[in-house]
Amino acid sequence: MGSRLHDLAVEHLGSRIVSGDLEPGAVLRTEVLEAELRVSRSVVREAVRVAQSLGLVESVRRIGIRVRPMASWNLFDPSVIRWRLESERKGAQLRSLTELRTAVEPVAAELAARFAPPEQGAELMGIAAAMRAAGRAGEADAFLEHDIEFHRTVLRASGNEMFAALGDAVGEVLHGRTSSGLMPAHPSEDAMQWHVDVADAILAGRADAAREAMLRVLGRTADDVERTWRDIPRSLPTP
Repeated sequence: MGSRLHDLAVEHLGSRIVSGDLEPGAVLRTEVLEAELRVSRSVVREAVRVAQSLGLVESVRRIGIRVRPMASWNLFDPSVIRWRLESERKGAQLRSLTELRTAVEPVAAELAARFAPPEQGAELMGIAAAMRAAGRAGEADAFLEHDIEFHRTVLRASGNEMFAALGDAVGEVLHGRTSSGLMPAHPSEDAMQWHVDVADAILAGRADAAREAMLRVLGRTADDVERTWRDIPRSLPTP
């Protein structure tokens, strides 16, 4: 029960900050959060510590707990990504993540084709085949899990530890896209084939082909979700 209360407190605080319900500079007090959440002071303090670790708040002596601006947030943390995707600001988050993936994943696929051992290429072929089977069978949950594992595996197979560290972020955006109804009811045959093409090129060591196939995958992704950010202006977070 204690762990559940802690998780609920973190979710409540984090989602309110990330959604903009609590604006930068807003001051929170422990006793108010206790009453609002109906939890003990120790639960609130632990939730605040988690929020601090994510850059969402800071403790200011004789003032209280102050909400920090987006420029201070750990924008790559999966929880922050999930909260943004669940908020009314999901369009901007989808745009940022789609552009990040388009910059990183084709390069990761190219590096995997150059440096990954054959067993990783074979693993990717197996995942791509499972994706296609789940997609054709209309098994949406299984398809999503295979899709996430495919992209995580490509990032790992690149041999670049910083690319590999993006695996959870990519997993959250794929989950968020699905829960927001932005995945087609039936995955397209083209998209599923392009995943097979990525895996085949990596297994065969064809770096250019791996990069181009991944670009096709992400190009389709951008086409599918671009409507969510079409009218949202670009703005960098200010400190």
